[in-house]
Amino acid sequence: QVQLVESGGGLVQAGGSLKLSCVASGRTFSSLAMGWFRQAPGKEREFVATISQSGRSTNYKNTMKGRFTISRDNAKNTVYLQMNSLKPEDTAVFSCAAGPVIGAWTYWGQGTQVTVSA
Repeated sequence: QVQLVESGGGLVQAGGSLKLSCVASGRTFSSLAMGWFRQAPGKEREFVATISQSGRSTNYKNTMKGRFTISRDNAKNTVYLQMNSLKPEDTAVFSCAAGPVIGAWTYWGQGTQVTVSA
């Protein structure tokens, strides 16, 4: 079993920045692919970004490229999502996910709320 705990969400004005963290426990973190997803009110959950076990390979949803950066610190069992130039439409619950390979998301965190005001 893997437990994922997100933090770093909050209220920010449009144009501002936030850095989300997700700490994993229960399994060797470096063996896990990690991802960030988000779900806005009334909408389906959508992919934000993924990162490979080593951190050398990342992937982003097109609308987030250049604004969001995913990274990981395997020594700290933590994956991050740096979000810049935030827009009101970025308002959502952001969740991290983990799995043996990208796309096989076996474990999910409870999410952290990000609210961007106009």
